[in-house]
Amino acid sequence: MMAMLQKVDFEDHFEAPQEVADSSHLLSPAYYWALVKRRWLYFLLPFTVIASAGIGAALLWPATYSSEGKILVQSQQIPTELVRPTVTSAAQERIQVISQRTMTRDNLIAIADKFQLFPDKRTLMSATELVALMKKQTKVAPVDLQLDFKQRLRPDQSPTIVFSVGFEYADPAIAARVANELMTRILNEDLRDRTSRATDTTKFLAREVQKLQADNTALDTKIAQLRVLQGKPATPGAPDQTSNTLGQLKAELVQKSALYSERHPAIQSLKRQIEAIEKAASSPPPSSSPDAGAPNAVSASLEALVAQQESMQKNLEAASAKLAAARLGENLEKDQQSEKLEIIEQPTVPQEPIKPNRPKVAGLALLVALMAGAGLVFVAEIMDKGIRRSADLYAIVDSQLIVSIPYIFTKAEARRRKLRLIALVVGAVLVFAAVLVGAYLFLPPLDLIIAKARVGLFR
Repeated sequence: MMAMLQKVDFEDHFEAPQEVADSSHLLSPAYYWALVKRRWLYFLLPFTVIASAGIGAALLWPATYSSEGKILVQSQQIPTELVRPTVTSAAQERIQVISQRTMTRDNLIAIADKFQLFPDKRTLMSATELVALMKKQTKVAPVDLQLDFKQRLRPDQSPTIVFSVGFEYADPAIAARVANELMTRILNEDLRDRTSRATDTTKFLAREVQKLQADNTALDTKIAQLRVLQGKPATPGAPDQTSNTLGQLKAELVQKSALYSERHPAIQSLKRQIEAIEKAASSPPPSSSPDAGAPNAVSASLEALVAQQESMQKNLEAASAKLAAARLGENLEKDQQSEKLEIIEQPTVPQEPIKPNRPKVAGLALLVALMAGAGLVFVAEIMDKGIRRSADLYAIVDSQLIVSIPYIFTKAEARRRKLRLIALVVGAVLVFAAVLVGAYLFLPPLDLIIAKARVGLFR
């Protein structure tokens, strides 16, 4: 019986049969090198397609630029102990209200029309879609200021509030102009809102003071008339008390004039009472004298009116003080000496886009391409039923029919292996020498490179 001898290249060394499937070949570099030589086309095709598509998308993806500025909520210039502000709402609440007013439908459409935004999309979008797109591209957000334990605020110290205003657009110059427009509108809206609140408060208090003054004037007239009636003589020989009452009021007027100004409610009330008594005294006396119970009724009414006048005087003084404070607060707002918004960082034309992150997109595309190529190689290897290892051969042939004969190298094969090794060493030496020559000819001196690296010129 004749037997045919043939050299078979296995991926592992031929060993005796094993009862358990051997997986030690997975740790051998030779296995993976053979896999690369056998399946390189399965890896190359999906890798090239996906990597090219991903890198192309990263390069062709339209860039988006963001221009952003910062606004500081500056505290009141004049101490609040001297002048109280009229607008006392929290700055965060006011900023939210102002941003909502700035982001109204009419304002956003006006800004889009002013700068001719989204010219390619305007013909395909409705006004509602345009407003939604503008809101998506606009950013108004507070800036988180991190304070360490040495910078913690005192209980009487207000926190520093900074918020940013930005706009995203494909054209960096237009993005900067729109961001500036938004900041201008926010500042104008804040000034208008604070001034309007202060003016409305002053008008309201002025109306209240006028009403109290009118009521007080009517009350003064009644009191003066009752005092005239009370001061008229009951009998022909009784002394006239009207002159005594008038003298007391004039003396009180002189006394209070040294303490209060002419516009003080107390001074004005005394003047009105004196004027009313003098007017009543100059009028002709009534034809019939009052009965016996009339003086008591007049005295009781006078006491009630005097008590009511004192209460009204207190209310009028309090309202007048509030009106004076409101007028100071209104002047404070008009002169922009109260809490206000101040630009601390103007929006500028951005130099780099915020998206897309082209290196990141390209890196993800390469990663997906590697996974797709490796996955296809894995599937192809699983589906392949060829004999690659000794374990595969033992699975189909009886181990007693297989004999392992070591391969014997001839002199010519040994000579070729030696020549390849020498050529590899010579090639490595030549490449290293070429690198050294290129570095000597084209790179600056080593000490200059080290000096630049130390000062950070290569960052």
